Amino acid sequence: MKSLLATLALTTALTLPGLALARPVTLTTALTDYGGEGAYLALYVTDASGAYVGSLWMAGGKSKYYEHLTDWYRATGGDPAEIDGITGASVGAGRTLEITLDLADALFDAGYTLHVDGAVEDMRDSPNEVAVPLTTEGVGQSVRGRRYVGSFSYDM
Repeated sequence: MKSLLATLALTTALTLPGLALARPVTLTTALTDYGGEGAYLALYVTDASGAYVGSLWMAGGKSKYYEHLTDWYRATGGDPAEIDGITGASVGAGRTLEITLDLADALFDAGYTLHVDGAVEDMRDSPNEVAVPLTTEGVGQSVRGRRYVGSFSYDM
């Protein structure tokens, strides 16, 4: 049930008009040319207290590697139900992942943080690779990740 509520709060397709307003938000994650295999990335949201709210996207399809996305894995217990229908291919070194999702307006300027965890086979895991507050002021602002992400931004 918690997963369902998180999904409704995060990715609203306006199927229930009047309950929540949402807008399309494009998340752009450009990886550095780190010289390794494709990166697994988990994009997820936490609330103002740091509690997990829900997953937005998982790049990488083999669940046996999800445990290397350590902060996401700890928050979700590695539950594949958290990413059903929101999974794509891993992202190669020097490549860019660009996804557009409908996010509830209530997530902006309300203390929520968008996180990106990263992991690459035979290289170091990178929990909390990127953590950016979801604010209208942050729209279009590029931030650098800690290890694999060269830049991350979101646009509305």
